[in-house]
Amino acid sequence: MKNIVLTVSCALALAACGESPQPHALGKNDTAPFTGTGKAFAGKDWKQGDKASWESSLKARAQNTQNDYSRMN
Repeated sequence: MKNIVLTVSCALALAACGESPQPHALGKNDTAPFTGTGKAFAGKDWKQGDKASWESSLKARAQNTQNDYSRMN
């Protein structure tokens, strides 16, 4: 009885390791993030494919909306 329980628990544990990789919703992994998704829903200050506007919008977001010190004042 002990061997059957051990065998079944090992089989279940190994079955959990057989998960297939999930496809990415946004496309390929090897594209730079500033290239965009090809969809029209983008920030108003960011042009898809423009690295400089991508970086400036990230800096602005980090300073304005995600900086707790600036929101406290």
